[in-house]
Amino acid sequence: MHSNNPPTPPDTLSGTVRAEDTDGLDSVWVTVDSAVAGEDGGFDRVFSAPFRFLIGPGKTPGTVLGVQIRARDIAGFQVARDTFVVVVQ
Repeated sequence: MHSNNPPTPPDTLSGTVRAEDTDGLDSVWVTVDSAVAGEDGGFDRVFSAPFRFLIGPGKTPGTVLGVQIRARDIAGFQVARDTFVVVVQ
């Protein structure tokens, strides 16, 4: 996944997003801070893809960045999971 609106780097957050739905997945979205990236699920039952977000400068240690993962199935049902990461030096 590639962010549609990446901030100016000096650091990154990366990982793998995985979603599963017996009806098939329409799309999967990841939001980190204010950057959003999404991919077509291809109506597959299982979706897995790496993600990498650039984190903008000026974040001090202890800054909390929100992370949200959303998935929508082919019937239009959407689920979201929220978590966070903490900036360390």
